[in-house]
Amino acid sequence: MDDLKNFGEVKRGVLGVSFPSPAAEDQYLTQQGLNPASVKGVYIIGVQNESAAAAAGLKEGDIIQSIDGIPLNSSTEFSERIARQKPGDTIKLTYLRNGAIGTASATLKNEDAAKSENTEAKSGRALEEIYKRLGATFAPLTDEVKLRFNLNAGVLVTKVLRNGFFDQAGIPPGTIIVFINGKPMNNPVDIDSALLSAQSGLIQILAIAPDGSKVVFNFSIGT
Repeated sequence: MDDLKNFGEVKRGVLGVSFPSPAAEDQYLTQQGLNPASVKGVYIIGVQNESAAAAAGLKEGDIIQSIDGIPLNSSTEFSERIARQKPGDTIKLTYLRNGAIGTASATLKNEDAAKSENTEAKSGRALEEIYKRLGATFAPLTDEVKLRFNLNAGVLVTKVLRNGFFDQAGIPPGTIIVFINGKPMNNPVDIDSALLSAQSGLIQILAIAPDGSKVVFNFSIGT
């Protein structure tokens, strides 16, 4: 209410980490050689550059187990607890790294600042970083492929790298990305725009698998 009175909107603190979506979490942990039942907390698959998490020393592979002493039971609970915080709030995190418990204090950033950084991320260097996290390369569809699958839009996944977002979501090479968050993908530039506009939320991909079946993938790209 204070935020609405003073700013006309709710100010949300941003930590700057990524983790598997609840639907893909067990599959991802199994791929990493981990027993999902043994992971008590939220497994971090990416830390955004110059984020609150990076400043606090968090790393990919850390398992965040509590916020301000309150144990975390799910990634959904983790997102909700972060969302309750304001920019400038400092939270205390307990995490597991290589079997050892660590603690860190993170001062959350302003969501508007994060969005501004996302706009600046349209530079070549930042897009390189996004694609490194994504772990995939793309190519336009040929007219022949469009005709075969009766498509007006689509982008072909040409390569998938281990531990990237596409690998975690189980998207293999040869998949045709048709929509991301409801927007048609006509070329790799559309992929750039979709990722840049959704870096702080969930990604939903509607695609056609190499065997021709229609599939939907959901995963988190950060909070």
